[in-house]
Amino acid sequence: MNILHILWITDNKDTFFEMITMYACNSKRLNWWKNVNIIIWGASVRLAGNDTQVQSEILEMLNQGITVEACKDCCDNFVVTEKLKKLGVVVRYMGEPLTKYIKNNEKFLSI
Repeated sequence: MNILHILWITDNKDTFFEMITMYACNSKRLNWWKNVNIIIWGASVRLAGNDTQVQSEILEMLNQGITVEACKDCCDNFVVTEKLKKLGVVVRYMGEPLTKYIKNNEKFLSI
């Protein structure tokens, strides 16, 4: 399977721009991975839901065909569920999907 999941859990903005988006976008554009999926979980949810610069970059990634999912429980806790849904992020409870990805031996980066 040619998919990479990036589990984004940090609220460090520099890490988002200088690693996550850079690697995700280049992976898609240069065909390093056929599919790239970013999972927003934990503190990253607050950053994604409240920072317009980060939101613009998420929109750009979605436009490039990168999928973006977010933990619903985290989104609800940080009160950003509707903001992320409006961007096009799939907001859902992620425990079961994450477990499925792991059991399927899919590739992960955790940041």
